[in-house]
Amino acid sequence: MATFLYKLGRSAFRRRRLVALLWVALLALAGVGAATAPAATSSSFSIPGTEAQKAFDLLEQRFPGGNADGATARVVFKAPEGQKMTDPANKAKVQDVVGELKAGSDEVAQVTDPYTAQAVSKDGSTAYVSVSYKVSGMELSDATREALQKTGHDAQGKGLTVEIGGDALQTMPETGAGEIVGVVIAGIVLVITFGSLVAAGLPLLTAIIGVGIGVSSITALANVLDLGSTTSTLAMMIGLAVGIDYALFIVSRYRAELADGREREDAVGRAVGTAGSAVVFAGLTVVIALVGLAVVNIPMLTKMGFAAAGTVVIAVLIALTLIPAMLGFAGAKIVGRKERKGLKKPDDKPNMGTRWARFVIRRPVMVLLVGVLGLGAIALPAASLEMGLPDDGVKPTSATERRAYDLLSDGFGPGFNGPLMVVVDGDKAVADATVKKIEGLNGVVAVTPPTPNKAGDTAMITVIPKDRPSSVETENLVHDIRDATDDNVLVTGATAMNIDFSQKMNDALVPYLALVVGLAFLLLMVVFRSILVPLKAALGFLLSVVAALGAVVAVFQWGWLGSLFGVEQTGPIMSMMPIFMVGVVFGLAMDYEVFLVTRMREAYVHGERPGEAIVTGFRHSARVVTAAAVIMIAVFSGFIGMTDQMIKMIGFGLAVAVLFDAFVVRMAIVPAVLALLGHKAWWLPKWLDKALPNVDVEGEGLVTEDAGPQEPERELVKV
Repeated sequence: MATFLYKLGRSAFRRRRLVALLWVALLALAGVGAATAPAATSSSFSIPGTEAQKAFDLLEQRFPGGNADGATARVVFKAPEGQKMTDPANKAKVQDVVGELKAGSDEVAQVTDPYTAQAVSKDGSTAYVSVSYKVSGMELSDATREALQKTGHDAQGKGLTVEIGGDALQTMPETGAGEIVGVVIAGIVLVITFGSLVAAGLPLLTAIIGVGIGVSSITALANVLDLGSTTSTLAMMIGLAVGIDYALFIVSRYRAELADGREREDAVGRAVGTAGSAVVFAGLTVVIALVGLAVVNIPMLTKMGFAAAGTVVIAVLIALTLIPAMLGFAGAKIVGRKERKGLKKPDDKPNMGTRWARFVIRRPVMVLLVGVLGLGAIALPAASLEMGLPDDGVKPTSATERRAYDLLSDGFGPGFNGPLMVVVDGDKAVADATVKKIEGLNGVVAVTPPTPNKAGDTAMITVIPKDRPSSVETENLVHDIRDATDDNVLVTGATAMNIDFSQKMNDALVPYLALVVGLAFLLLMVVFRSILVPLKAALGFLLSVVAALGAVVAVFQWGWLGSLFGVEQTGPIMSMMPIFMVGVVFGLAMDYEVFLVTRMREAYVHGERPGEAIVTGFRHSARVVTAAAVIMIAVFSGFIGMTDQMIKMIGFGLAVAVLFDAFVVRMAIVPAVLALLGHKAWWLPKWLDKALPNVDVEGEGLVTEDAGPQEPERELVKV
């Protein structure tokens, strides 16, 4: 592989104008496609094989035209102090709102009158109007949303407190300035690392081009492939981070080859042949982890994984082709001014990476214990992990959805924010018997009479729980209803869907871990020609990801330092968080593992002792890996500032996981373990060594590529 990539790098360097033109053309093509593509009209969420999904499908069959998947909204009214919603004046205002809502859009299916639907609180202070639509929340037109908001605003001006909740207001997550701040921090880190604005700008420029192509392609295909709004955000997050890192690896190795006295074209070839090989395998581990999300069998998650994996593939291709081309354009400016003018003398003093590696080698047991026990302590909160999907109660108080949520909780009880829908596959007698069974269960506030379909063979029952949608008590109630009723009674609704989603994620975690870690283990065994090194890499990753989950639980579930990260309401951890972090962080963690340890492996196979090889690896790679980790942390931290709770949690979790994995696991635990293992770290049975393909990540095959006039030139320079 090193030989092939060496030739690819040199070819891209020589034909740099053509390569740059092709990538710019791809960016323009993707941009035009995104600009001209119809807006995504659907963002369907289905969980095949769950009871909630079966009930949903049954509703669509037995209640044709019932818009079971249609958007809903609740317009919540609160009377001024000393008044009631049943007062004639306030009642007239609400009636006006009901009329305006019915006439506000053709997409409105039904509007309920709170005075006939028993939607007025016992103390008369609060009432709500339920609105159902013919299309899903993501399919609603902007005009419909504006009409809904205008109606609420007009009523607010008449002296009532009016807030609106429900998925009818669901829109694309609001982005803040955090992502821009992350990119700015990345630029500063790159300038410090390279000492050259040109060298610092290349990774940023190429990463932005790659993300532009990836996100534009996702936007262009969103309508056709039914991609949700979170898909492009995830692709941007992952693509930007790995795009900068991969380019950083190539540029750093190129500068090192130039410092050894190589000609520019040869230096590019060697940089792509060695560091490029590490980029390919690091990228493969990320792709495996993201594509592996398909085993969960949740279409939305599968699409997110494939889309993000596509952006990673683009980042790898750009690192192997566009970066060499841009290095050709950069010329001598790729190094700092002092190096170009020969003013900077070689520094024979050991750098920070060398000093740290020697410290770890002298005290491997102490470093190992401190690292493992420290991460273990941070991981302790993960034992209290409660999973669910965030509801409007975790949104900031500035959002009308959150204020509507609070008004309903105060006026009717927290359970009104997450009613359960029970679907009875049977006649009226069966439905009535089901109502009696449910009424006898603990945690039930109210049960509505059955609503039959036209054929009379199916009925819907609404159950109001006592506790809020994301509580453990509500989850227990769902299980109690299912246990107390027959197979022809199905529980669904947003709350039940969330519970089933969480269960499905739990069930898929072990198979997913086995698939992803198993494939990556085989891949790393090919790269490192070792059994213990990949095993150590996998175990270290598990330690860092569990520690990161512990930090997520402490902040988002327990509320520790919550105000610092904009967490206004604690609650359960997003149910996809553990499996999502396993997938993404595993791939990213292997970036550092591959880049750091391949340099050690390279030194070891060229004759250095195990301890010397560790020091050599850190001398050449620690600075770059540190810079890459800081950049990733900055990029992920930028997403903590978003208003969407799910994106905020993902950004925090990934940033913390990279912090733990890069600086504790890869920089401390890995060299400590390798120092303790010595030569055994690189042991591989002879039969396995013969069976595994030799991909030559260390670049041994490049020695033969120097035949011709370049070899003597290099020798003359060295002399």
